[in-house]
Amino acid sequence: MKNQPIVDQVVLNVRDLELTLDFYTKVLGFKVIKHSDKKAVLSANGAAGLLILEKEEGSIPRPPRTTGLYHIAFLLPSRPDLANFVQYLIDFQYPIQGASDHSVSEALYLADPEGNGIEIYTDRDSQLWKWNKDEVHMTTEALDIRDLLEEKTEIGWKGIPVDTVIGHIHLQVSDLKKTEQFYCEGLGFDVVARYGPQALFVSKDRYHHHIGLNTWNSLNGMVPPENSTGLKWYSITLSSNEDYVKVKEQLSEIHADAQEKDEMLFVKDPSGISIRIQFN
Repeated sequence: MKNQPIVDQVVLNVRDLELTLDFYTKVLGFKVIKHSDKKAVLSANGAAGLLILEKEEGSIPRPPRTTGLYHIAFLLPSRPDLANFVQYLIDFQYPIQGASDHSVSEALYLADPEGNGIEIYTDRDSQLWKWNKDEVHMTTEALDIRDLLEEKTEIGWKGIPVDTVIGHIHLQVSDLKKTEQFYCEGLGFDVVARYGPQALFVSKDRYHHHIGLNTWNSLNGMVPPENSTGLKWYSITLSSNEDYVKVKEQLSEIHADAQEKDEMLFVKDPSGISIRIQFN
């Protein structure tokens, strides 16, 4: 099964726009489609903006143990793309935070200059994913770097491939029970994996996860101040107007304060994370 992107745009508030922009363009190889003193829009294919960096005067670093972004996960089109990226990082001795085999996927973890978590990954064939009824089997084992590098190509890493998408987003939340109600009863996601009382993974259409949610560093955590760096908002795109209407009704039923403007819903989850919801 090919992942149909659900999360299609992420907006980050940054203190140093140029330094952060250098990371996304020179290290990861994103294309800049708009750039001003206060804002940069980054794309994989040169047309659709996947990531927006915004600079707000007076911003402060996001306080520890608050809710917000855990990481943004960029899904590469193929395993050779990931192998090329690994070789590129080795060649330039760029530091990473982790390299994991999750059974359903293979992933590298690193951070941008302002501490925002980044995952770069590829999926294994969904026919190889193991399901126990409605829950998918995911692990965290050491990535076999040598085996992966067997698939690198002569062309090597030339920047983020044009077919790269946001495969999922992982969030730090304050209360998992309230969060599950919001994302499942409100937004219509299905639970596909649980890690005790501390982490939850949800998706649509039996993908391994479109949104990860954890309380590892944010249990009962506060919402960060509005001028904090980090996640400003992210967008969810639904497949049809019918799905959009259904979600709007469901959000009303759980008493979520969703505001509608220009055929978009603006809502905050129980941890104060801002979401924009639209449809294709």
